[in-house]
Amino acid sequence: MRIENDVKLGFKDVMFRPKRSTLSSRAQVDVERTFKFLHTGIEWTGVPVMAANMDTVGTFEMAKVLAGMKMFTAVHKHYPIEEWSGFLSLAPRGIENYIAVSSGTGSQDLVKAEKIFHLHPHLKFLCIDVANGYSEHFVSFVKQARTKFPDKVIMAGNVVTGEMVEELLLAGADIVKVGIGPGSVCTTRVKTGVGYPQLSAIIECADAAHGIGGQIISDGGCTTPGDVAKAFGAGADFVMLGGMLAGHDESGGEVIEKDGKRYKQFYGMSSSTAMEKHAGGVAEYRASEGKAVEVDYRGPVEQTIQDILGGLRSTCTYVGAGRLKELTKRTTFIRVAEQENRVYNE
Repeated sequence: MRIENDVKLGFKDVMFRPKRSTLSSRAQVDVERTFKFLHTGIEWTGVPVMAANMDTVGTFEMAKVLAGMKMFTAVHKHYPIEEWSGFLSLAPRGIENYIAVSSGTGSQDLVKAEKIFHLHPHLKFLCIDVANGYSEHFVSFVKQARTKFPDKVIMAGNVVTGEMVEELLLAGADIVKVGIGPGSVCTTRVKTGVGYPQLSAIIECADAAHGIGGQIISDGGCTTPGDVAKAFGAGADFVMLGGMLAGHDESGGEVIEKDGKRYKQFYGMSSSTAMEKHAGGVAEYRASEGKAVEVDYRGPVEQTIQDILGGLRSTCTYVGAGRLKELTKRTTFIRVAEQENRVYNE
C-alpha cells in the first residue's frame, strides 16, 4: 500500500484567471479544431464536443442535429443492424464524419461493428467503451480491432492515468477516453472506491497522449458550460457530454408527466436499469455502478448547444484565445474554495 500526497483537482476546485485580450467580441472566437489521427492519418475538422454513447444521449436523432453543427455523436451500441441500415440510408451527406460506431469487448462486438461498416464503408470511427480500461483483455481487444479495422479511427477507454493512455495508443487507439467515476449518473466511486478527479486526470492524460501524437476525450463531470471550457483548458482535445445533453427531444426515451411537470429518464450504462434493459438483469458477480434519474424535459437540444458554445467562446475572450486550439496555452487555473454566490439558487 502507498499513498500519493499530490493534490488532485476536479472542475469545482479551479477557475480561469482572466488575461489581457485583443478580442472585441465572442463572435471572433473559432471553436473548431482540426486533428490528424495517429494510426490512420485521417484529418477531422469540427467542434470537438461529443454526445456520449449512452442510449439516453447518443441516439440517431442526436447525431443528426449535432452533425449539422459539426459536432460529434458516439452512437450507443444497442441499436440493431436493421436500425443502423435505416438510419444510414436516410442520413444527411457527410454524417460519417461526425458519428462513431460504439462497441463493447464481447465476442460478437467486432462482428456487429464489421457489419455496420459494411453497410456504409465511409464510416470512419469506432468507439470501444468499457468502464475499466485497465485490463489486459481490453488492451488485447484494442490490438485486435486495429488489426481488423486498419483504416478506422479508434477511440478507446476509459482510463485516467498517463501510462495507460500511452499503452492504449501504442496498442492501436487513436484517441483515448478519460474518466472514471465523474459522470452524473455514475456510482463507481462510491461502489468501488476507485476514481480520479477529472481535471487532474485530463492534465496527466493529455500530456501523455500529446507526447506520442494521440488525442484524448474528457468523458464525464461537466455540469455547466464553464466545466466544458475547463476541460479544454486542461488539455482535452474532445469533451464528451452525457447529463448536459439528457432530457431533450433528441435524447431518447419517453416524456413522463408528473404533477403537471414533464421529465425524461436518464441512466448510467452500468446501472441496474440499463442492465435489465439490455442484458436481462445485473449479473450475480457484479454490482450496479450507475443510477437512473428523471431529468427535466428541456425541448430541442439546439438551445443547450448554443449555451455551451456561447460559454466556451466567452471563456476564450476572457483569456485572449482567438481559437479553441489556443485555449490551453492561455490557461492559468487558480485554486478556489467556491464557484458562485448561491443565495438565490433554489
